[in-house]
Amino acid sequence: MKFSTFRLATATAAALLSASLMIQTTLAAPLSSALPAPGDILPVAPHVKVGKLPNGLTYYIHRNARPEKKVELRLVVKAGSILEDDDQQGLAHFTEHMAFNGSTNFKRHELVSYLQSIGVKFGRDLNAYTSFDETVYMLPIPTESKEAVEKGFLVLQDWAGGLTFNEADIDSERGIVLEELRLGKGANDRMNQLLYPKLFNGSRYAQRLPIGKADVLRTFKPEALKRFYRDWYRPDLMAVIVVGDIDPAEAERQIRAHFGQLKNPENPRPREYAVIPERKTSEGLVVSDREAPSDVLLIRYPIVPHPEDPTYAGYRRDLVERLYGMMLSQRMMELTQQADPPFIQGGSNMGKVVRGYRSFSASALLGKGGPIPAINALVQEDERARRFGFTASELERAKKTVLRNYERMYAERDKSDSGGFAAEYLRNFLEGEPLPGIENEYAYAQALVPGITLDEVNAAVRAAIPSDDKKLVILMGNLKEGVRPAPAELLAAVDKARDTAITARAEKTYATKLLEQPPAAGSIVAEQRNAALGVTELTLSNGVKVMLKPTDFRNDQVLMSAVRFGGQSLYGDADIYNARYASPLAARMGVLDYSPTDLQKILAGSSVTAGVSLGEVTEGVAGSAGSADIETLLQLTYAQFTRPRRDEVLFNSFIARERDAARNALMRPEAAFADTVRATVFGNHPRVARAPRPEDFDKVGLDRAQQIYRERFHSAKGLVFFFVGSFEVAKIKPLLATYLAALPADDIPVDFRDLGVRPVRGVVRKDVRRGAEQKSSVSITFTGPAQYSQASQLRAQALIEVLNLKLTEVLREQQGLIYGGGASGGIAKLPYENYSIGLGLPCGPENVDKVIAAAFAEIRKLQEHGPEAADLAKVKQNWITTYRRSLRENGYWMSNLQGAYVNGVAPESILDFEARVAAVGAADLQAAAKQYFDFGNYVQVVLYPEAKAGKDVKEAKEGKDMAAAPGA
Repeated sequence: MKFSTFRLATATAAALLSASLMIQTTLAAPLSSALPAPGDILPVAPHVKVGKLPNGLTYYIHRNARPEKKVELRLVVKAGSILEDDDQQGLAHFTEHMAFNGSTNFKRHELVSYLQSIGVKFGRDLNAYTSFDETVYMLPIPTESKEAVEKGFLVLQDWAGGLTFNEADIDSERGIVLEELRLGKGANDRMNQLLYPKLFNGSRYAQRLPIGKADVLRTFKPEALKRFYRDWYRPDLMAVIVVGDIDPAEAERQIRAHFGQLKNPENPRPREYAVIPERKTSEGLVVSDREAPSDVLLIRYPIVPHPEDPTYAGYRRDLVERLYGMMLSQRMMELTQQADPPFIQGGSNMGKVVRGYRSFSASALLGKGGPIPAINALVQEDERARRFGFTASELERAKKTVLRNYERMYAERDKSDSGGFAAEYLRNFLEGEPLPGIENEYAYAQALVPGITLDEVNAAVRAAIPSDDKKLVILMGNLKEGVRPAPAELLAAVDKARDTAITARAEKTYATKLLEQPPAAGSIVAEQRNAALGVTELTLSNGVKVMLKPTDFRNDQVLMSAVRFGGQSLYGDADIYNARYASPLAARMGVLDYSPTDLQKILAGSSVTAGVSLGEVTEGVAGSAGSADIETLLQLTYAQFTRPRRDEVLFNSFIARERDAARNALMRPEAAFADTVRATVFGNHPRVARAPRPEDFDKVGLDRAQQIYRERFHSAKGLVFFFVGSFEVAKIKPLLATYLAALPADDIPVDFRDLGVRPVRGVVRKDVRRGAEQKSSVSITFTGPAQYSQASQLRAQALIEVLNLKLTEVLREQQGLIYGGGASGGIAKLPYENYSIGLGLPCGPENVDKVIAAAFAEIRKLQEHGPEAADLAKVKQNWITTYRRSLRENGYWMSNLQGAYVNGVAPESILDFEARVAAVGAADLQAAAKQYFDFGNYVQVVLYPEAKAGKDVKEAKEGKDMAAAPGA
């Protein structure tokens, strides 16, 4: 489908660097009903109706009013690439594409055009994906119109049983799917071709990647595609999910009317699931590619069957696993805080591989030290947990975090988005995940978590972490000849690390609160109320302004931000790297006497995040908290201004990891291309942020970076704070007086400098030759001065949206030149008023000239004739639909209140968006196209492969840039 994704449920992504620590955390018990016995099957939540039609089709119906006037529809098919015959490799995914290319009730392109006309955006809203074992179609529909709802179900009906598979449409779609396949080519794909047979232990999963094979996609007979659809798109393998602002009885009527007539084949093919055989011995694999942007280590222990356990006992086991997973992740994170860290990022976890299978894995993103330090750290930390378990204080913190997370989910039970519920029901259908509902789950957690003992958790982690054999150790990346270890060396290193003498972990005592005493409070000296916006403006005794917008959009969410002008612009070229990394460094060193690791432990059970940032021309603070944690959020903010911490070990750790991460980042052709585009557009200006180079970090010094941080953040002068969310003005005011009004407000510069960074003028063309694959990408950037206003910004955005419709329609659907890509940009006010609109169009090298010519032709049509009325109407309808829903989102209000301040516009304009949209006409866009697309002033950069198609490419890929060494 258009902008579809085929999903790999492999553990390459999942196992590589799982977990950032979940900050989850505790409300009174929600219900008093009797808890289940251990062997009881968990109940289905009362708010969802799960049913089955006589033909075997399963359905889920849940009335949910967030967002209002919208329903999320899903068609789920238990059929993916694993079911393809040899002549069908890639056709499960191709079938998904054909769902948008003609059906019983919608001719080719009619479906997408109709949905766009009712405000459904292609790609962002309307989408689908194909994986190994399933294909899922996602369709959000506005419910204001009964006709729209009826047609939404009609769309699902056609997807389920009414695709027409016109041969001309199939041939037209081949080029688009082949472009999608081409887009995925590169180092990861080349390495994965070697990894998957090992990762899946020779099972069918390694032979049936959803994207398929190019030769099959080029030559398959239409009958093969139709055969896949006949065999597997049948009601006994389908579910329809309906979640949203819709009457359940009406939803069920629609389901029965549209899907009750579907029939299963008389002699259905059995739906079998692929079996992953047991690994018989340990193996090592080393895979190298010169375009790999990073080096990665993966230690995968045996893959084991793991069906869902729908019982209460199973739920308890899941809680135990969650607890030890969090504690193990915390320990792994702490290893990166060393002055010479063993890896850039790493972790261990028990995770899903594919449906019905899971494995314990350890993985790391490697630094300059290579695989051996990472193996030592990962294996020894896992072994420490296996031998000695965890400490009582670690478990107590993890319990607080888990319970607080359940508390927040329970608090938001009536404010949860329909899409989240739909995803939950999808997992139930595909994997059997229980559906007890958050009311029950919170009760279970409150009853179970306190009683989970340290011995129980330690026993579980001992059972989870294998002690020795049948492991797969993979090293992949940009590995240089001469320093590339043999697979046997990796296996030996793992065994040696496992057998090393290890001692139990010592746990130190941590404070129980952030600040022992609050600061001497300031006061609120002025207060104003903006009734139209529901905003209260406060002036504090130190001059700081505070804008308060209490809402009922969420029950347990408070967003905070603060902004003023200044930023990196106040520092000269010699200081640019110190200024750029001043705030990230401060975050890595902590506050008061506490490191970031200490802070996580002190704040366990709370839901607080806060950090400062030093941007190019602005600077400020951003944070969030639950309603019960507002004071902690303000304490952390106060500490970040008044007591930033200095730590040379953590400084060295930060620099080492950042330098290592930058080491090979530009080996990826697309990364090097994007960096070249930015450099070319701005004439290699030194103040334009580029992709980091390792040598950049030699220019960062702890003393100077911290001095810059203190210069900008020792004073709150000029700051405007914004708070949006679930708080009461009367209750938050004393806290603001205590912490924000107590901030120093010494005299510092609070305006930015325009450093004169400007794009190059005239027509500039540059070709970049990088990469072994036959892939190209076209970047064209139009820039120039433009007067900023909300009206001009809206016209520019409308122009970009309309152009994207035409690029999709013409370059993709009609000409088959691209799979994705498009235009983006707009008008900026700071540091000077200007516009920038860029086109990014990945394509084949043979099609570069055609793509440029076609894109320019569409732009010229807009200049000469303006937009088609239907296209402009689609854009405006989508904007209005999105706006009406966004008005119930805290993040939308935060972004727009702060944006209004920064851009100097009246915040009341948030409320007149619909009127401004209505005022945008075709003539406005035609004039904008003439102004913003100046064919005498643009930068064109084109990425080409290093070698032309044919012999040169074969040699490049098989010789210089690829190397693989398996071993046992």
